[in-house]
Amino acid sequence: MLLRMYLRWIEKKNYSSKILNLQPGDVAGIKDAAVEVSGRYAYGYLKCEAGVHRLVRLSPFDASHRRHTSFASVFIYPLIEDNIVVDIKEGDLKMETFRASGPGGQHVNVSDTAIRITHLPTKIQVSCQSERSQYQNKQNALRVLKARLYEHYKKEEEKKLAEFEKKKTDIGWGNQIRSYTFHPYNLVKDHRTKLENGDINKVMDGDLDEFMKVYLLSQGCRSR
Repeated sequence: MLLRMYLRWIEKKNYSSKILNLQPGDVAGIKDAAVEVSGRYAYGYLKCEAGVHRLVRLSPFDASHRRHTSFASVFIYPLIEDNIVVDIKEGDLKMETFRASGPGGQHVNVSDTAIRITHLPTKIQVSCQSERSQYQNKQNALRVLKARLYEHYKKEEEKKLAEFEKKKTDIGWGNQIRSYTFHPYNLVKDHRTKLENGDINKVMDGDLDEFMKVYLLSQGCRSR
């Protein structure tokens, strides 16, 4: 039900989606699903939905038609590209030249051909003195610096992803951000903002913008 709700919302926003993973439940429904969503401000909107969602209804799988409560966890990841582009700005670099030396302290040459480059924002420092030409040493140093910066930024992105993982909450009572009640009355209630909507079928059909808007405003964000 949640997957359908979000797919309908994606459709209404004219976003594109791709189902990356879909595992059926042991008895019925879906055990796990992953959807990639592309569109302007897609992550900004969808991050409002991260958390535990609670469903209260007369279960169609219960022969006695008893009221059941179930929970599902929704988590939103920002898409982290593996092909990180390293843009090295000239103003971020500190260039130093020095005289290259060989074993035993003997000078390879008498001119300052060796290069030391410091990337000021990250403090990463690279030196190169293997070539006789200062230009060649500089090019080699820049290549090494670019590789090191790539690893640096990749680790930073991985740290961000790890931080997102820590925000996951346990699935169960007291952790839900929103409840969808079909019995004994129809009501969708957001427990963070206290916003309620009695037209539950419309919400389940992807009408989520008001819930997202109110939540974003409560967090100090401007709605668009």
